[in-house]
Amino acid sequence: MIGSAPAHDHGVGGVGLAPAFAAARLRVGLVAGLFGLAGIGWWWTLDRMRGMDDGPWTGLGTLGWFVATWVVMMAAMMFPSVAPTVALYARMTRERSSLSPLLFAAGYLATWAAVGALAFAVSLGGSRLAGNVLAWDRAGRWLAGATLIAAAAYELTPLKDVCLGKCRSPLGLLLGSWRDGWDGALRMGAQAGAWCVGCCWALMASLFALGVMSIAWMAFVAGLIAAEKVLPWRRVAVYGAAAVLLILGALVLAIPDAIPALTIPGDDGMPKMGQMGS
Repeated sequence: MIGSAPAHDHGVGGVGLAPAFAAARLRVGLVAGLFGLAGIGWWWTLDRMRGMDDGPWTGLGTLGWFVATWVVMMAAMMFPSVAPTVALYARMTRERSSLSPLLFAAGYLATWAAVGALAFAVSLGGSRLAGNVLAWDRAGRWLAGATLIAAAAYELTPLKDVCLGKCRSPLGLLLGSWRDGWDGALRMGAQAGAWCVGCCWALMASLFALGVMSIAWMAFVAGLIAAEKVLPWRRVAVYGAAAVLLILGALVLAIPDAIPALTIPGDDGMPKMGQMGS
């Protein structure tokens, strides 16, 4: 089924991240490259988004601008935690060129690009249907708090547990969905991305509720994602993330000024994203 996968790899599906980290050690150059791309993504995002945080429900600008920015953000946030999976794929594939792992990573990003386009469509549709109802001083604050509380609740659901299990045990995921060739690399990367979306969509929703153009909140959410996927204390990471999101949701509803990194819309006259994407 998998042309050159070592024999011992076939019997250890579900053993967690150990095979992925072992593969990562053997594919240091690939992992370093992914971390390098993540670093470039952070640098580009810092430069591109400076001064653009307008707090919860920041406008998303034009479709092309937002999707391009979103893809770079996903590379910055996700590549460090998905690098061991890509390295494991590179070790298992019979395609010995460096293109297959890159296509796997591209398929992974393509799934998140589709999520970004969907988020843009939801934001655009919501703003047109609701208009000023979603302004911060009307329903926007309550929607932000409710989103954070809902994200906290999702952390404890069976679906979250299943999706996180796939992300934390990539060997079983790869063996169960193996496809040869370059098109197979893209499809497998997209499937890995889909499981990641199932694991992390609520955390991404919380990023919108806190300020999608905020570097501080972007780093915060990226840290929660990495902790859940990589730390050996899975339950501690998940329950800790749920507790933090619940506290943030309660603070947004009760005393948003008590959250140090939160930009309150309308307080400082920052430029709107709708003007920045043109």
